[in-house]
Amino acid sequence: MALHRSLLVFAVVALMAPAISSAMEYVVGGDDGWKLGVKYDDWAKDKQFIVGDSLVFKYKGGSHNVYKVTGDEFKSCTVPSNNSLGSFSGNDTIKLATAGTKWYICGVSGHCDGGMKLKIMVLDGAPAPAPSAASTLFAKATSFHVLLGVIFAIAAVIIL
Repeated sequence: MALHRSLLVFAVVALMAPAISSAMEYVVGGDDGWKLGVKYDDWAKDKQFIVGDSLVFKYKGGSHNVYKVTGDEFKSCTVPSNNSLGSFSGNDTIKLATAGTKWYICGVSGHCDGGMKLKIMVLDGAPAPAPSAASTLFAKATSFHVLLGVIFAIAAVIIL
């Protein structure tokens, strides 16, 4: 009976594996979050942001906010006049939907000038290595594992 459960668990994992996304969720500022005194350039410099990833701005609600701005607004710390462009919950998630340079600031007076600003580059996709015999073999192996998972799932259902 334990073998049957193991087969079923393996089958489910094998079927789900291709659906697991490689998108990342980044808490802006890491453990420090979104607040004064954090060097966001330093935080972002070793990260590679890709379309589909998300930024999470964590801060004490009412103390800060987040605005997605243009490059010129970023440089001058200008808050957009349309207040609906801002986020104010204290746990704001922004999905990176397009490639290119993205700019974010805190719109509370003096905070952007005090360093609460983030500039990142979002890439279209993960850099693709040159195709090799090993990567082609892996792609075939992945398809084989999905097929194997389906076969094990059917066998487990029949046996149970």
